[in-house]
Amino acid sequence: MTVEAAAPEDAAKPHYYGHRQRLRERLLTAGGDALQDYELLELLLFAAIPRRDVKPLAKKLLSEFKGLWSVVHAPRERLLACGLSDAAAATLIVTGAIALRAQKKAIVGGALLNNWQRIVDYCRMAMAHETVEQFRLLFLDRKNHLIGEEVHQRGTIDHAPVYPREVVKRALDIGAGALVLVHNHPSGDPTPSKDDIAMTRAIIDACKPLGLTVHDHIIIGHAETVSFKGLGLL
Repeated sequence: MTVEAAAPEDAAKPHYYGHRQRLRERLLTAGGDALQDYELLELLLFAAIPRRDVKPLAKKLLSEFKGLWSVVHAPRERLLACGLSDAAAATLIVTGAIALRAQKKAIVGGALLNNWQRIVDYCRMAMAHETVEQFRLLFLDRKNHLIGEEVHQRGTIDHAPVYPREVVKRALDIGAGALVLVHNHPSGDPTPSKDDIAMTRAIIDACKPLGLTVHDHIIIGHAETVSFKGLGLL
């Protein structure tokens, strides 16, 4: 008579179970700076993908989108094309939304001059990876404190329709005394076009009779930003 040896309790557990626990422990003891970008992505994907080794997927996403910020702001369709489920895609998208919301909360209410670089950084975070043109308005009070911002128009890959009267109306609705205009160029090149310059001048002309000031118009490219004021166009 033969006696079968008892199988170890964890013999049936996939190899990545121990890896997940070790990664969590490193995060909790050493902090996020101790982890590689793909390891941070792994941690995000653990809950949405409980029964799979997600390290190859995390590395694939970083290779595809060239950076963490681009991953968590990627369109749903592209994330699904990389093999993610809707649940996993939602996990990444909501992470990006939370980070952007936190950045926005940090700048609203601050003085323009003291927060200028943070405002530009926020606009880049929000718009640099958009695949269509987006036109944003930053609203300031009479003391140049940022009191709000919003997407005013979305358009196509190379055009977003903007109507000066609608810009003025929205500023008055908010109670703003000044504006900063911001839009992106999905092509990646932030050089102002003739239409950009003409549209900016039309908005300034519409604002002047009502005492509204346009402080700047910022164009967001993939890697660089351009300021109309910096170029002497205001």
